[in-house]
Amino acid sequence: MLEHGGRLREAATRYDIPLADWLDLSTGINPEGWPTPLLPASAWSRLPEENDGLEQAAREYYSAEHLLPVAGSQAAIQALPQLRSPSRVSVLYPAYAEHSAAWRRAGHTVMAVTREQLNEAVPQSDVLVLIHPNNPTGASFKVEQLLDWQMQLAARDGWLVVDEAFMDVTPEHSLCCNSSRPGLIILRSLGKFFGLAGARVGFVCAQPGLLARLNNLLGPWTVNTPARWVATAALKDRAWQNGARQRLAHDSACLHTLLMRHGLSPTGGSALFQWIRTHQAEQLHEALAGHGILTRLFTNPPSLRFGLPGNKKDWRRLAAVLDGIDTTNFSGANA
Repeated sequence: MLEHGGRLREAATRYDIPLADWLDLSTGINPEGWPTPLLPASAWSRLPEENDGLEQAAREYYSAEHLLPVAGSQAAIQALPQLRSPSRVSVLYPAYAEHSAAWRRAGHTVMAVTREQLNEAVPQSDVLVLIHPNNPTGASFKVEQLLDWQMQLAARDGWLVVDEAFMDVTPEHSLCCNSSRPGLIILRSLGKFFGLAGARVGFVCAQPGLLARLNNLLGPWTVNTPARWVATAALKDRAWQNGARQRLAHDSACLHTLLMRHGLSPTGGSALFQWIRTHQAEQLHEALAGHGILTRLFTNPPSLRFGLPGNKKDWRRLAAVLDGIDTTNFSGANA
């Protein structure tokens, strides 16, 4: 299995620092997520039902005509490759590694393509997989460009798969409203923006025929009743969503400024993280971990992703640790 952020217990053991003493910046999850209320007892005693309001709330939130709830977008990432015969699949690089791994496991030919190579890759591909905005680089694409690639692929029964796990802060750039187009598949998740990663709730927005095939493959009750209850309420909470978008945009800018002040110039980022590409990524990761701050280390290319601190104490702690580290050893060393 591939490694991911959030492996806090493993870090606590490795660095001999108690679990409660860590500041986890490794996941890109909103540290001030949607405030979950006490669930009704019936949420724990009843099997999931499709007419509980979740699908309608999601259709309204995503502006998608058709969608399917899944156990986090990861469930769809693993299942979608099983719905095609062996294909030529181009996957954006660098990006969330589970996409490439899933298509390879299903027997497809996978090609890693950089953003600059995408135009040339589309005519040679049956499937194009993008993360928008990208994880970990934060790179984004114009909607017009994405729809042009979708039309090229659809003309030969191809797919454009777009993972929008970090899209919620900028919903105006989402393709969900176009997801009835042939071969366009959009993945969404409540894990990042809503901070509900533990609930394992995601959605696939696509044409009804493809969603029916995916539903048959995944089987019944993919999202449990408590998670459905929480997701429905969170998707309807417009006041919290609007406030969170403003706060996250502000905090991301603050994180960018803090890193710049210490000579750590971000190479990219989004409203939920900043990304630094440097040959000394591992050394910087180790230096921060030694002070109980966990970041997401990438080895190819060597880089670090910093999530957002959650409160004033966490911000002060990150600033103090960066003050105590000789960041000149890491600055000016972009890979």
